Amino acid sequence: MKVWLPTILRGLLLLVLVAFLVTPASFEPLLRPLVQPNAPAIYNQGSLLDLTLLHLRTVFIATLVATVIAVLLAILVTRPFGAEFLALSRSLVNIGQTFPPVAVLALAVPAVGFGEKPTLIALFLYGLLPIFENTLTGLTNLPRSVMEAARGAGMTDFQRLLQIELPLSLPVIVAGIRLSVVISLSTATIGSTVAAKTLGEVIIAGLQSNNLAFILQGGLIVGALAVLIYDGLSAAEVMLTRRAGST
Repeated sequence: MKVWLPTILRGLLLLVLVAFLVTPASFEPLLRPLVQPNAPAIYNQGSLLDLTLLHLRTVFIATLVATVIAVLLAILVTRPFGAEFLALSRSLVNIGQTFPPVAVLALAVPAVGFGEKPTLIALFLYGLLPIFENTLTGLTNLPRSVMEAARGAGMTDFQRLLQIELPLSLPVIVAGIRLSVVISLSTATIGSTVAAKTLGEVIIAGLQSNNLAFILQGGLIVGALAVLIYDGLSAAEVMLTRRAGST
């Protein structure tokens, strides 16, 4: 029972989250004590399901682009011809961690306007570092015996990269992506300050109207998404690790 308990709890969390997003009005009695008389207990300025899907879309796009750029950079600096660019690459991927997301948004809005674009830029910059560092770690800590066997088999550098290095490094890369996604899920909420459609709208509406129920809804949805996606990527990482260990 103890082994299955975490899985059961995650399943219940997923069911509750889906039920709330599809039929939020059914949860009104639970949230009514948190609001003042005559104030709405359920966010009524838009669809919570639509905002959640748009929030996830923004995070997915930013993470996808960050993954492609970070992995390519890590591959470049682990090749003999690109080793000299390691310091420069580290400086580039650290930009997002140097500037707070709010500052990135403030700088991006004059260039690309309001909406989703400045949020994507902020999330992209913020997500580069964990993916780059994990990919770098994975590619530079491969078993020497495996690499020597691949060279002895006559595999080219490109073949070793695609068939040996990246598959063996994939669990570590996924761990970096997992961290990046969780950071982006929470950071994306501030995108609503520049008119991006995210769950930050719900939290901001709650702050403006002193509605604790709105704040709780936005925060709990983001938190539930973070837990479920983190666990899903953790399971994928374990599966990939086992597969890499069996090859």
